[in-house]
Amino acid sequence: MRLRLISCEIFYREMCWAASRSPNQVDLEFLPKGLHDLGAAAMRTRLQAAIDQADPERYEALLLGYGLCGNGLAGLEARSLPLIAPRAHDCITLFLGSRARYLEYFQQHPGTYFHTTGWIERGRDVPQLSIQQRLGGGRSFQELAARYGEDNARYLMEQLGDYRRRYGRLAFIRTGLEPDDRFRRASLEEAERRGWRFEEIAGDLSLLRRLTDGPWDEEDFLRVPPGGRIAATYREDIIGAEPA
Repeated sequence: MRLRLISCEIFYREMCWAASRSPNQVDLEFLPKGLHDLGAAAMRTRLQAAIDQADPERYEALLLGYGLCGNGLAGLEARSLPLIAPRAHDCITLFLGSRARYLEYFQQHPGTYFHTTGWIERGRDVPQLSIQQRLGGGRSFQELAARYGEDNARYLMEQLGDYRRRYGRLAFIRTGLEPDDRFRRASLEEAERRGWRFEEIAGDLSLLRRLTDGPWDEEDFLRVPPGGRIAATYREDIIGAEPA
């Protein structure tokens, strides 16, 4: 297959690596790191423009190298090509290999700030937002219920715990693609400067490999047919498809 991948530049090294090993021909396009900090509407506009530029005569599907990222994916429409998106809250899920592993780590280590090679070398002036901020951190149960319904609010409260917990740990995710030790050292120095605990954890790029390789199982990937659009579900599956 010939595929087009539109990705956040934070994955530059990792996506190039995955594409180079894929049995498919994957054409890459990277967008600036800080799109989600512009707000969901602005991020969606930029992504939709990139999607609309893809030639349906040239490609069989469009891959998205993004998590839901503060609802930035919600509302994106598949025009003439199907959209394939990982079921992920944000980029950390993709670096850790699954949303289950991310939620498990978050539950065991709340208040963690994550670093990767891409976060450091692609500009550290853009603040990272944690999963609890992207899903409504800081809101009461009543506020979440009014917005998402009681069942969804209860799920969010159970999964994300105490939204007001401050950062106290910095975790550097090692993917195995680092050229040397300078990114780990930079993360360690920042943790020491802030008085945070430091931890190095192993990344897992299998989700990225499956994104570029296919086939895309329903458990971990959403496939949106032409004429459909991405919707945030606020459930465990994170995103779903609906008519545009």
